[in-house]
Amino acid sequence: MIEYSDRTSNRETEMSSILRSLAAGVVGGVFIAVVFSAGFFVRDLLPSPSQVSAGGPFPLLQDVISIVETTYLRGSPDETTTQYSAIRGYLSGLGDPATYFVEPPATQVESDALAGVYGGIGVRIHTTTTGEFRLTPFADSPAEEAGIHDGDLLIKIDGTAVEKGTPISAIDVRLRGEVTEGNGVDLEVTRRGNPMSFFVPFDVIIVPSVTYRILDEDEHLGYIQITDFTNRTPAELRDAISSLRKQNALAVIVDLRNNGGGLLQEALTVAGEFIDDGLLLTERQRANEKEYQDTEGGALTDLPLVVLVNDGTASAAEVVAGAIRDYQRGMLIGQQTYGKGTIQQIIQLADKSSVHVTFAEWLTPLGNTIEGVGLTPDIVMIPSSDGADVELAEAIRQLQSSITPSVTTAQDG
Repeated sequence: MIEYSDRTSNRETEMSSILRSLAAGVVGGVFIAVVFSAGFFVRDLLPSPSQVSAGGPFPLLQDVISIVETTYLRGSPDETTTQYSAIRGYLSGLGDPATYFVEPPATQVESDALAGVYGGIGVRIHTTTTGEFRLTPFADSPAEEAGIHDGDLLIKIDGTAVEKGTPISAIDVRLRGEVTEGNGVDLEVTRRGNPMSFFVPFDVIIVPSVTYRILDEDEHLGYIQITDFTNRTPAELRDAISSLRKQNALAVIVDLRNNGGGLLQEALTVAGEFIDDGLLLTERQRANEKEYQDTEGGALTDLPLVVLVNDGTASAAEVVAGAIRDYQRGMLIGQQTYGKGTIQQIIQLADKSSVHVTFAEWLTPLGNTIEGVGLTPDIVMIPSSDGADVELAEAIRQLQSSITPSVTTAQDG
C-alpha cells in the first residue's frame, strides 16, 4: 500500500489555490494573447484606445475586441476559437512545455488512454515521412478482423477525406465510439497503391500496458515491458510476475524504454513491487512536501533485476527507475533518461477541454531531482545502427553472470 505524509498544508487547500490561480490566469491569457496578436497590426491605422474604449474591468481587451469586430478584413473569430487561442498563448508564456491546454476530443482520447480501455476499432496511427497516416491494427481487434493490415494508408473516414497535417488525436477520436450493435466506421485505405474499403464495428478495446515472456536466449530469464502507466498497469504487472515465477524465472529484465509516463499513483505502486518497503518519492509543491511510502513490500523483491532505459524513458517511468536505482535493487542499462521531474494535475474545464498544470516537482528516494537532467544508467550503451538490441543483450549477459540455475532431480517412488 502506498501512503503519503503531508508536511505543511493539506491537498485540498493547495488545489483550491491552483484552481483560483488558473481561473485568474485564463482571464489574463485572453488579455495577453489578444493584445500581442492583434493590437500590433492595427495600432497605426485606428484611433487610440482611449477614443474607442467601452470601459469595464478590462478596457484594453474591450478595445481590441471592438477594433477586430469593426475593422478586421476577414471578420472576428468565434468565441471558442478566441478562448482556446488565448489560453494557449497564456500557458505558453509560462515557459513550461508540461503545462498546456487540450481540446475536448483530445481530452477524451487522453482519458481513454490512461484508463487503458475504450470503445473503438483497435488501431495505432503513425505519420509517415510524407505526412500520410499509416495504420497498425491490434492483434484480434475489430480492425484486424475486418481486414485492415499493418501499413495500410488511411484515406477517408465515413466518406470524409483525412487531410495531411491533421492531428493524430483528431483522427483517433473519429475511430472511437459507443459500443452498440451496428455502430462503427467506414474506412477507405490504400494498400500498395490499391484502394480498399472496410466497415469496422466498434468494440471494447483493452490496451495492455504490460507484456512479458520467458526469453528465448535463456529460459531462466523473464522479460517484462511496461509501455506506460494506466489504471490497469499494477494488476497487469502482478499477473506478469506471477506467471514468470510459475515458469521458474530466476531473474527479470524490466524494459522501460520509450515509456513516457502516465499516472503517478500507479507508477508508485509498480515501484513498490520491486522493493521491500520505504520511501518511494518526495513531492514538493509550492507550500508543502509529501512523502510517498511503500508499507507492504512488493511481489518481486528477491530476484536479480535489470532495468532498460533510454531518452524516451520519462516522468512516471523515471520515478520507477529512480526508486530501483536508489535502493540498489537493480542496475540501469541504456541511455540517459529524458529528465522530467515535475508532476501535472489534469483539470477538466466546463466544455470538457482540459488543462495540464505543473503543481509539483518530485525527488527520488535519496532526494535527487532529475528535472532537465535525467537518470544516468549504470551501463551506458550506444544503440546499434543495424537494429540489434544491444541493451537487451547486455542485460542478459549481466543477469546470466549473477544466477545459478537450480537443478531438481526427480526420484521414483
